[in-house]
Amino acid sequence: MGLLVVGVLIWVGAHVFKRVAPEQRAAMGDTGKIVVTVALVVSLGLMIWGYRGAAFIGVWYPPSFLTHINNLLMLVAVFVFGMSATTGRLRGKMRHPQLAAVKIWAVAHLLVNGDVASIILFGGMLGWAVLEVILINRAVPVWDRPQPGEAKKDVVLVVITLVAYAVMTGIHAWLGVSPFGG
Repeated sequence: MGLLVVGVLIWVGAHVFKRVAPEQRAAMGDTGKIVVTVALVVSLGLMIWGYRGAAFIGVWYPPSFLTHINNLLMLVAVFVFGMSATTGRLRGKMRHPQLAAVKIWAVAHLLVNGDVASIILFGGMLGWAVLEVILINRAVPVWDRPQPGEAKKDVVLVVITLVAYAVMTGIHAWLGVSPFGG
């Protein structure tokens, strides 16, 4: 469990560093980008390793119907994440689509996982995403909303969302976690 906690803390620290110490981060130049990238890769490894190796300590036992809500929220999370890259009509509808997607992802997973390791991982990522939005909005209070593009690009986003969702559920099944219950 310790590796999981350290991984989440490194993830948060690496992301928040630029927001809370912008002068120090800027002074590091390209070396700073490398340091942050290495920290994020290490944190991901620690979170995965720590989560997979954590003992199950149940806090609550979610009812099975929450699996369906989780799956719907995950489809929404994938779509919202994709909004950050779209050049269609949806571009600019949301200021922080990637962070919003992380929040949706975290809540969806907290609904169906009631153990301590899940609360640390998904709760930690939820807290980080909330903090990051606050820090970004404080640093750059005015958002220059991009102009919307062509509607056909949004159709591409829907198709990519469905394919990405299918791949993710396949990976979960391959890892032995049934995303559809049972």
